[in-house]
Amino acid sequence: MMMERRRYVLAVMSAGDRPEYSPAQLQKLFFLMDKEVPSHTGGPYFNWRAYDYGPFDAAVYEEAEMLAALGLTMVDKSSFYRVYSLSAAGLEQGKAALTEFTPAGRDFAVRAANWVRAVSFNQLVTEIYKRYPEMKENSVFRAA
Repeated sequence: MMMERRRYVLAVMSAGDRPEYSPAQLQKLFFLMDKEVPSHTGGPYFNWRAYDYGPFDAAVYEEAEMLAALGLTMVDKSSFYRVYSLSAAGLEQGKAALTEFTPAGRDFAVRAANWVRAVSFNQLVTEIYKRYPEMKENSVFRAA
């Protein structure tokens, strides 16, 4: 059931109420998908390692950038940190790809996408470390 990784990225980014993510939100969303529901999505799709702020794979950003070149995502570099979002075409393709997940995979993707955007950066990283303490190994993060 493994889908092409670019299609998977669109599917996951399209889940939830608003397809717009900070870099940390994007990384943690894909990490949770790969760890929590890989059997429901055909994953895992990324190779995670413990980094400064928890789980990290540069390929997440690379995929988003490649999709931007195809007009399916947008990467706004005008503020302090980048904002990753879907274009109208990317959202349409993502919603279609999302239907290929099992119902449990779709449900988790929606809940996870909404959760990563609803909590603060500190809460996001802290919760990931609680659930996956091995991802704290190389951390520079200190909770406020």
